[in-house]
Amino acid sequence: MAGRSTALKKSELPPGPASPAARGALDQLGIPSLDRLIHERIRLGIVSALAANSSLTFNELKKLLRTTDGNLSVHARKLEEAGYVACSKSFQGRMPKTEYALTDTGRKAFERYLNHMEALIQAMKR
Repeated sequence: MAGRSTALKKSELPPGPASPAARGALDQLGIPSLDRLIHERIRLGIVSALAANSSLTFNELKKLLRTTDGNLSVHARKLEEAGYVACSKSFQGRMPKTEYALTDTGRKAFERYLNHMEALIQAMKR
């Protein structure tokens, strides 16, 4: 149609990724649902950093992610509760040392997340 805008109306937009319709559409394309636990920026940073390193201390993660103690602590705890990250606490001299490592479950979840993101990218290229 001549002169018609190519912009989609709100009703023509695909549903958001969290909606049941979107999940159904992604399932039909063979795209798994997004792991919302990993998708958050700080948690994605933690998992990514730990995937590239055998382990990192709390202070190393804090510096790498440029975040606060409280923010890192909350997000690391969520990953730990999900079984994605293992936390070990010890002392180095008189100083406490908290160290994190990605678990097998966390590594598999991260791989699924990356595969999902790659599938989304490929779907958008079509």
